[in-house]
Amino acid sequence: MKQNPILHNSNDEDDNPLGMLTNLFDIAMVFAVALMVALTTHFSMSEIFSDDDFTIVKNPGTDNMEIITREGEKINRYTPSDTESPTSGNRGKRVGTAYQLENGEIIYIPE
Repeated sequence: MKQNPILHNSNDEDDNPLGMLTNLFDIAMVFAVALMVALTTHFSMSEIFSDDDFTIVKNPGTDNMEIITREGEKINRYTPSDTESPTSGNRGKRVGTAYQLENGEIIYIPE
């Protein structure tokens, strides 16, 4: 009995039900990398991946404000508070307010 070549091809691989998962994993990895690159460029955070020193202020002007600096390989986190702790070098207090004008000039007003 002769087999119909349209219905059965001996060169095809066996149907593997898990074969589709490898393709889904690849697609998910490409999507995750693209999302990470898009978020990094949207929030202008490319300096995090460079060798340059930088300073980031999280939640400026609020009680839970945090200042993150990187100097070389060292990353420092400072949390402003009303009371200074002599044992912790990572505490500070608010000493004034800085405003940036439309022309780019920054004015500091001490409290």
